[in-house]
This record gives sequence, C-alpha cells and structure tokens, in this order.
Amino acid sequence: MKVIIQDLPAEAFSTICPPSLENIHVIANESDRIKHCIGCFGCWVKTPGICVIKDGYGDLGKLYAECDELIVISKVQYGGYSAFVKNVMDRNIGYLLPFFTVRKSEMHHADRYPNRLKMTVIGYGEDITEEETETFKNLVAANALNLNTQGYRVIMVKSPEEVKNVLEAL
Repeated sequence: MKVIIQDLPAEAFSTICPPSLENIHVIANESDRIKHCIGCFGCWVKTPGICVIKDGYGDLGKLYAECDELIVISKVQYGGYSAFVKNVMDRNIGYLLPFFTVRKSEMHHADRYPNRLKMTVIGYGEDITEEETETFKNLVAANALNLNTQGYRVIMVKSPEEVKNVLEAL
C-alpha cells in the first residue's frame, strides 16, 4: 500500500491521481479535520502508538507501518512543507518509540514497527529559489532519517500538473 499526503485541492488531485488507482490511502486537506499535534506525548506514554487526539488520524503510526511507500505532495513554502503537510508530518511521532538509538552518528527515536517504508516527496512551486530547494531537500533528508526509511527521494516540479507525470512514473 502507498500512503499519499497531499495539499492539492480535491478537484486538482482527482485529475492527477484518479480514484481508479489501487492500494492507496490519501490524506488530504479536508477543512481542518486533522488537528495539530499538541506535544503531550500521549502517543508514547498514555496510549502507545496511538494519538490521544480524537480526529480520525490517531493511528498514523500504524498506517505508516502498513505501507510500503509514503508519498508526500507539498507546495514548497520558504523551503518547508505547506502548513497542512507539516501538520500531518508533526503527527507521525506515534510511528516511533520514545526510546533512543543512534543513526548516522546522531541520536534518533527507535523504531516501533519493523517495517521500513520508502519516502518520495514531490515539492511544487513556480518561484522556488535555489536556497529554498536546498532547504527543502535537507528537511526531507532529516525526516527520512528520523523515520528510519529504507530510502527517500525528492522530486521538484513547477506546477501541480507536473505531479501527474511523476506519479505515473513511480
């Protein structure tokens, strides 16, 4: 299964990734349905692996564990994700344990699940500077290391329409 986190309007996404695509789970911006992480660490302490916020997204860690590839489609804003995508990414700590391990000589949280997903991030925007592109690529690399992915790639495009070609090539 592939999990797609994306910030495109529903009508734009439906033309890029038609519903006939099989074995995908899409997390889309649906009028603030997903709430912000409040930093309570309840997903580590009170209800291990499950967020205490009751908004239908409390099991993102389990969802990630069941997928082979996490695909993120985000408008690049100041070298980072869009607000919606960042919000979803902030809610992924339940995928990890509160314990520590060393990866690439850095301290990171240990894996909760044995599955190591692949991560593909498609950043789009018309006027992205070289500095923003570099910052975005570094952010994705850090996220991939934090999630202990088996690999990641960053693909930059100018417009949402170009995302369709990228998705078809995956």
